[in-house]
Amino acid sequence: MTRRRVGLVALFGAALLALAAEPVAAQPSASTTVEQIWELNLNLLYVAIPITVLVEGILIYTVWRFRNQDEPLPTMENRRLEITWTVATAIILLFVGVASYQVLASPYVTAEAGAQADIQQENPEHIEVQAYRYGWSFYYNGSSFQDNAAATSTGTLRMPADREVRLRITSRDWLHAFHVPSLGLKSDAFPGQYNRLRTVPTEPGTYQLYCAEYCGSGHSRMLGEVVVMPPDEYDQWIADQQNQSSN
Repeated sequence: MTRRRVGLVALFGAALLALAAEPVAAQPSASTTVEQIWELNLNLLYVAIPITVLVEGILIYTVWRFRNQDEPLPTMENRRLEITWTVATAIILLFVGVASYQVLASPYVTAEAGAQADIQQENPEHIEVQAYRYGWSFYYNGSSFQDNAAATSTGTLRMPADREVRLRITSRDWLHAFHVPSLGLKSDAFPGQYNRLRTVPTEPGTYQLYCAEYCGSGHSRMLGEVVVMPPDEYDQWIADQQNQSSN
């Protein structure tokens, strides 16, 4: 196989990988959390695709070039080549490690756990998420534990766009999991424990919420919605809920 053919095969392989990666690049970014996750995925693809093309190209060339050798000779030691691929591998792993750490260390990506006693002492600027068999309850700007929520809802979680939202996730009965794929949000819900998530929704719209942990016979029905609203509409909704509760 000539070098030209090897180059064409490698180019064809790169095109196939690019087509496979295109759906990932086209994923919508509806929050700062999912933006960071997809940015990491793309950065890793930028490294993985050239390596894949190179390795497959060498493999195809080698198979074709030595296809007629019934008794292949062992390769000669080449220290320069060994040092080169060892250093290249170390650089690639260092890049992957640094890129992954920057995302995983972000408070918008990694959930934090806290004891119930700590919750009482915090300033309740958050939305509390309570999972139960088989549904969801939400408490805005307060908590059910302190019985001081400004507004509540069931089944539909409302968030303001372009504003930081802090979620505290717990369960009334047993293990559940809060998951909103389009916003990059996922956390277990344990009884007596609060897991914290932070995000900034960027695109108003309606997103699917479901339980990602098998929790019994009604697990498949444990669905909900997340409605991201413009900030003024969200504030008006909170005010309307407060007026209704006071009447």
